[in-house]
Amino acid sequence: MRRWAQIVALALAIGPAIGLAQAPDASLRPMPRPATFGVTERLQSVAAPARSLRPMPRPTRSAPVAALPAPAPAAARAEPVADPVIALVQTLSGARIAPVAAAVVTPASGLAVPRSARPVPRPNDIAQLAAAVISAPRAVSRKGSVCGVPEIKGEALAPIPGPGACGIDQPVRVTSVSGIAVRQAPTIDCTTARALNDWVRNGVIPAVGRTGGGVARVNVIAHYSCRTRNSKPGARLSEHSFGHALDISGVTLKDGSTLTVLDHWRAREFGRIIKAMHSSACGPFGTVLGPNSDRYHQDHLHLDTARYRGGPYC
Repeated sequence: MRRWAQIVALALAIGPAIGLAQAPDASLRPMPRPATFGVTERLQSVAAPARSLRPMPRPTRSAPVAALPAPAPAAARAEPVADPVIALVQTLSGARIAPVAAAVVTPASGLAVPRSARPVPRPNDIAQLAAAVISAPRAVSRKGSVCGVPEIKGEALAPIPGPGACGIDQPVRVTSVSGIAVRQAPTIDCTTARALNDWVRNGVIPAVGRTGGGVARVNVIAHYSCRTRNSKPGARLSEHSFGHALDISGVTLKDGSTLTVLDHWRAREFGRIIKAMHSSACGPFGTVLGPNSDRYHQDHLHLDTARYRGGPYC
């Protein structure tokens, strides 16, 4: 038993020495990679096209459907395009690689638009057009309103039994329309009050735009009055006699300046505003008279709601 113990101890002592004697002085050196690193073989086996095929354009409804063109012949193929990767490999390895053939470029279809439409240029008066869209805010409160329209502020009056055919059955005194003050608080009927409100909102406010900060007041110089046309003796009664008419001398702006028919109808700077007010009144009112009508209307616009079978008289 003691002999076996001595044998095992001896084996344990000389075992490591034997393993060290068999180990090499240095590990084996790995084999070097080929000069081309396998790139040449890959490029020769898989040749990528120089660029992808051009997609066919979508047809348009306006263009007639035409037959698709036949593929281009081999002679019309594009010249080969140099590939930068192949050029690099050739420089490093010295190997000559066949160039990759360029893809066939399909000509444009007959359905394609030759060129896109040119955008419409902005108008020169874009600032004035932008100002023309300005409108007064809609009134939400009916407090102080008349004629059933929240934007018409004023008070209802007792019937006016003027002499003869003159008078107004349901008169109102209007102080403002669409947020714009009305000078003299004219006495008119509700039909004329509604026409005045529509004209100021859709005609006067856009015509003035931002000039002088915008319109602040419409200046009325004549309203209900039992008189003849142009105050001529023996003439027919004016629409003023029934509360159907207003005479407008101009407008006052928020900066305190005033545009008048007399001073600015033919003026180069503000004439377009007064004339736009005149033309926009034709529709809401049945009769619109101004400086081009006669000598009696050189300093104001006459607006009334008289009904004519042939339509408005402007």
